[in-house]
Amino acid sequence: MISINIICIGKLKEKYLKDACAEYSKRLKAFCRLEITELSEERCGDSPSNSEIERVLFSEGKRILQKAADCDLVVSLCIEGEKLSSPQLSKYIEKAAVSGKSSIALVIGGSFGLSSEVKSRSDFKLSMSDMTFPHQLARVMLLEQIYRAFMISSGGKYHK
Repeated sequence: MISINIICIGKLKEKYLKDACAEYSKRLKAFCRLEITELSEERCGDSPSNSEIERVLFSEGKRILQKAADCDLVVSLCIEGEKLSSPQLSKYIEKAAVSGKSSIALVIGGSFGLSSEVKSRSDFKLSMSDMTFPHQLARVMLLEQIYRAFMISSGGKYHK
């Protein structure tokens, strides 16, 4: 059974987001070993300078990379990544599982995104859309898409 670790910056605050994540986490137990690693957001002022943003990205990135194992297939969610359909994501996860990778780390950055170091370490960059979403909502959307991917692979009716 493949392991999936979602490494994300920030904690979920709203109950509806927590409930949605809990529901998809419960559903995913049948398909994978799921772990969600929450890392705290770096603090900065209300109108941060470019150097302050770079400091935040570097610090968050350093902590993200500490949580991604050397053997992990690392997938970073970022706007410049490749867009996949749900069936394509399903095939990607299937290929990872049969290629000898027993663990996938999916990375969701904070409000400023991901550092260049994290993107460089990534085996794949995934974009959910050209639209911008709050990083907490992206977590729910990612969990739903992972669940959908497993349902597609198993021939389940959820995707239809």
